[in-house]
Amino acid sequence: MPKVSSVIVPYAAYLRVYEPLAAFPEPERAHWARYARRSDLPSYQDELRRSLADLLPTPPVAVPVHESADAFVARDDGVVRICPWRTRLRGWQALAELAEDFPEPVLDALLPPVVRRQSAQDYERWLRGHPDARPWIRTATWQVPINWFVLVSDEEREFGAGGSGAPARVLRYRTPMAQARRRVARGLRALREAMDEGPLIDGLVDVGRWLEEFHPRSLVELDYGGLVHALPAGELAEDHSAADVAEGIEALRRGDGEAAGEAYGRLVERWRAVRDRRSAN
Repeated sequence: MPKVSSVIVPYAAYLRVYEPLAAFPEPERAHWARYARRSDLPSYQDELRRSLADLLPTPPVAVPVHESADAFVARDDGVVRICPWRTRLRGWQALAELAEDFPEPVLDALLPPVVRRQSAQDYERWLRGHPDARPWIRTATWQVPINWFVLVSDEEREFGAGGSGAPARVLRYRTPMAQARRRVARGLRALREAMDEGPLIDGLVDVGRWLEEFHPRSLVELDYGGLVHALPAGELAEDHSAADVAEGIEALRRGDGEAAGEAYGRLVERWRAVRDRRSAN
């Protein structure tokens, strides 16, 4: 694969689901079994570089013509789990969300209207034959949505500062699907007893429904991805956002609004600093 660039690319975080091979029908299961034995498995940076390569032509390729046959692979206690990239499906979904993030003149400069119209028509045709399609990966730029932290525990946190010959910098959480679903249910109960319906509850309901689409023995991963390069290693080392979210939910369950407000305040302040860096760029 030719490299588009050696620089670190977009500041995005990811929520991924890795399913056991048994979750996939044949012949896809056999494909992933062979794929997992490869010695040159790609990283998330490889995935991003391939996506950026499609944006270089004129006009840009908004969505890949063919679906990716690549995936991320996780091994745990001898169990192989697969997280398909599904870049074509995710590209269509991301394109639909762009209209919510940018005014039309900016959007037209990024992707000409004719490209967006053609992509939308292709997606509609494809959906007619794949009505139950869902991605294994969710992406968030310049943030980690608060509802994602509900799925994981501070004890599952993995941090590596990188540098000096060490593996690349990383901050991620991995948890069994059953545990993630239990945390969603407990979090929703606490939130609904303490507040009215709103974006936080809606977001948690949405991610909970998404998790229900997957095999019960899947693995859920929250990965800071490119965000680790937007923050100094010292700040990342002190980032315990999952612990703050868990503390806030437990405080709500006890009826301690003051403690919940303090935990939420720490989160807001931490992620406001990240958004400020986005504005500076």
